[in-house]
Amino acid sequence: MGKADETRGHGKAAQRRNEADVSEPPVVITGICGRLGNRLARQLHRERPIIGVDRRPFKGRPKDIKHETIDIRRKKTRDIFRSQKVAAVVHMGIMHNPRSSAADHHTWNVVGFQKLLDYIAQYKVPKLIVLSGAAVYGPNPDNPQFLTEDAPLMGSARFSELRDLIEVDMLAQSFFWKHPEVETVILRPCHILGSVRNASSNYLRLPRIPTLLGFDPMVQVMHEDDVVRAMILALRPGIRGVFNLAGSAPSPLSRIIELTGRPQVAVPHPVAELALKRMWRFGVTSFPAPELDHIRYVCMVDTTRAREVLGFEPRHDLKATVDAVFARE
Repeated sequence: MGKADETRGHGKAAQRRNEADVSEPPVVITGICGRLGNRLARQLHRERPIIGVDRRPFKGRPKDIKHETIDIRRKKTRDIFRSQKVAAVVHMGIMHNPRSSAADHHTWNVVGFQKLLDYIAQYKVPKLIVLSGAAVYGPNPDNPQFLTEDAPLMGSARFSELRDLIEVDMLAQSFFWKHPEVETVILRPCHILGSVRNASSNYLRLPRIPTLLGFDPMVQVMHEDDVVRAMILALRPGIRGVFNLAGSAPSPLSRIIELTGRPQVAVPHPVAELALKRMWRFGVTSFPAPELDHIRYVCMVDTTRAREVLGFEPRHDLKATVDAVFARE
């Protein structure tokens, strides 16, 4: 579809929506300018009004999506909720940059989220969806084959940078119990692959992909569009709780790398860890050394609840999911 056809399609979708109900309250999406937030907004705006909250620019924004270029930590965020009724909040405005300071991470991820929760409770927003991640469980040699939603969140035991994500997850869980009037949904997807610039996708983009000598863990991956569809399913009335998410059947890491068509090189763990620490110190890698645990140990999730309650089934097989890492957008 060409850009002109796409624009006309968006216009018709907005017109149909406006004709259906001009008073329909909007869905607020934090982190809308990230790749997942962008994809969610572009699908969802055809059915309901959208307000994005993100201090970054929204390139190619459809005209019927409102974009508030603000920091969620600032009081101006409150005005969004004060000025109108909000149908739901989808929270993806989480900082993942491992090179940012711990103080920046904490104020953005934790303090900002606490303020957002206050607004949701004060202005009686009926639905909250928080995008967490299966990384909160942490890869560990003692993990069971599949982790259920009530497994302990041990991801920061060896990887302190995950502490904020775990705290956001736990704040959402606490909010779930304190405010039963709000349908709170916490989604914990496994490794997301696609146009996203996360550790998993960046790892598969390396020209030579390192593995750890003697380790070939089973891994779950998930297409970014399946994550978006899970968020849309979670917006339905009556859906609440914690849901693990994964794509097609688990696969050995070696098979996933094979599908990229790129060479892999096996390195002893002590050598890889020392090399990463030095490269990190000199700023020549985006992978901190604790990331190695994800290609060393198992961290797979049980998705029974997502299938039975959320009604989620992945639409992309393993090859399509890996291919999405290299697709041009």
